[in-house]
Amino acid sequence: MAVLLKRLLHPRRPPEALGRPLGRREASLGTHAGPAVRVRFAPSPTGFLHLGGLRTALYNYVFAKKHGGSFILRLEDTDQTRLVPGAAENIEDMLEWAGIPPDESPRRGGPAGPYLQSQRLALYAQATEALLKSGAAYPCFCSPQRLELLKREALRNHQTPRYDNRCRSLSEAQVAQKLAKDPQPPIRFHLEGEAPAFQDLVYGWNRHEVASVEGDPVILKSDGFPTYHLACVVDDHHMGISHVLRGSEWLVSTSKHLLLYQALGWQPPHFAHLPLLLNRDGSKLSKRQGDIFLEHFAAAGFLPDALLDIITSCGSGFAENQMGRTLPELISQFDLTRVTCHSALLDLEKLPEFNRLHLRRLVSDETQRRQLVGKLQALVEEAFGSQLQDRNVLDAAYVERIILLRQGHICHLQDLVSPVHSYLWTRPAVSRAQLGAISEKVDIVAKRVLGLLEGPGMSLTQDMLNGELKKLSEGLEGTKHSNVMKLLRVALSGQLQGPPVAEMMLSLGPKEVRERIQKVLSS
Repeated sequence: MAVLLKRLLHPRRPPEALGRPLGRREASLGTHAGPAVRVRFAPSPTGFLHLGGLRTALYNYVFAKKHGGSFILRLEDTDQTRLVPGAAENIEDMLEWAGIPPDESPRRGGPAGPYLQSQRLALYAQATEALLKSGAAYPCFCSPQRLELLKREALRNHQTPRYDNRCRSLSEAQVAQKLAKDPQPPIRFHLEGEAPAFQDLVYGWNRHEVASVEGDPVILKSDGFPTYHLACVVDDHHMGISHVLRGSEWLVSTSKHLLLYQALGWQPPHFAHLPLLLNRDGSKLSKRQGDIFLEHFAAAGFLPDALLDIITSCGSGFAENQMGRTLPELISQFDLTRVTCHSALLDLEKLPEFNRLHLRRLVSDETQRRQLVGKLQALVEEAFGSQLQDRNVLDAAYVERIILLRQGHICHLQDLVSPVHSYLWTRPAVSRAQLGAISEKVDIVAKRVLGLLEGPGMSLTQDMLNGELKKLSEGLEGTKHSNVMKLLRVALSGQLQGPPVAEMMLSLGPKEVRERIQKVLSS
């Protein structure tokens, strides 16, 4: 086992016949001449889109847009037993939500469709027929029981399970005899000869001698559906894919795919295998972690740009490692030769800070801010609805003022309808006893605030209010300024903690502050 792993993990250098081995950064990306760049994201709809899938899709998207190419979504739904209802729709929905929609897809269509593998069975049958005719493939009549016995025997001997290629040596007469009894056997690909070396655009030169460590793989199942190895080769060829950017877990399989390209007489695309996206502690992202699915982040109020930013900031491939990059900046900075082999460690605890940064950027843009106003109006209506004593709080000017004042202090727009901000939308029920427990000078403080608000030509600003509020405790013997502020905070919000009192007053506006203070005096 150790020897086999060593051969897989430490491939030999390419033979001299291939010419001088190029360094990875010398390798042409194939984007300066020849066919247009066409890349694909090809997930299996056996689950909803998660952060690992989003990262693979994003790298394909930015590479395509960097080189004026096309980004294709292809759904690999050949394993019909594992399909999850709604997953296919979710994958495309979430790509659109993330701002990286495909140019061609099951939903959008395109010149290379259909984009569901289950609708491309004729192409796989055609390729399999060509392989059978050339002797590069053969039918396998081994029963599931025999294959299970082979697997158990290998494991018992501490070996890697592999098919023993028994049906490879059947004569034509034997095949014909068995086909009469089993007319739709699975088809296996004949692994033979030395696997071709290839230059991965991330990992450099590779060769994996699959024939010496694996049995001949099934490429077409008895139900007519292909396995991954045949399907991805056939589809990438017929869809004109120029570059395959996929996870590094497929690096070892690439030699097998190149043997298929060779047997079919097709030119393979360029390959670039992306290092894994892992948890901060180096453990693997698991689909069983419910919080790695994009739906979770969207529902929690995280912005698409924040997610794109954090999954690229923890990895490589960009000119600078910085927070706050937008999608256009990611496209302009992306350089495939900068992608390293090191896994990217994702620290989701930093995501709220990324979101705060991108939310603030949206607020600074007038058009985006108007959209945020509409979203916050809907959130307020949903959160408070019939509790609203004054529906003027839904006025666009008021909502915009709240957003502008609270920007930089909140991580999500939803934070503004949390209990700590409820005073912005509903009037708190505050008793005289609550205020009296803070200070005996309730009436004096309240009257001074009313006087402040009624000053002639008074224009309220946060700086002005801060200055005036500092004067409120002057002459109030035995009353600390902090207690005066606590008194006002409770009177205005019903809460002991929250934003500065000056900001509260500025948010609510003179009329609402006056009404809340007068309510204190009359209670």
